[in-house]
Amino acid sequence: MEEEEAITNAEDYASQNALQVIERIGSGIHGIVFFVTGKPELGMAAIKAHFSDEPYRRERDIYRRLQQLKVTEVRSFEVPLLLDVDDKLRVLKLTIVAPPFVLDFAGAYLDSAPQMSEEIWAEWEQRNEERFGADWPFARILLKDLNAMGIYMLDPSPSNICFR
Repeated sequence: MEEEEAITNAEDYASQNALQVIERIGSGIHGIVFFVTGKPELGMAAIKAHFSDEPYRRERDIYRRLQQLKVTEVRSFEVPLLLDVDDKLRVLKLTIVAPPFVLDFAGAYLDSAPQMSEEIWAEWEQRNEERFGADWPFARILLKDLNAMGIYMLDPSPSNICFR
């Protein structure tokens, strides 16, 4: 049901904003992402339709923070720019980015990270070492840079911190 509603919300957003949905380019636990196009000056953009309110608000607020700080990249990793939001439909319109990039902040926290035991942090560290391999030391630096902006990404993966 969540997926069907998100697809409907994306289609409604596109219709209301004179956009054409080109294709679905991704999905995850928080939502679905589509390529869209519209007026020639827009070119290609992405819209992300979220399944629920809380991850939508977190991601929206983090992209707003990045916008306020005029962040377009973190250590040469491109960050999508927030173009528009629709709180009713839970849709974000974002610029398209190419690797290397950092994106997908629906699972991140703004201004404070949840408290976790040392054991949980050690497991988190080990899991991410396995996921990222040789890229993990640099991914950790990117995460620390985000932390300095008050953004705590606790679910990094090679799909949201993409090196190549």
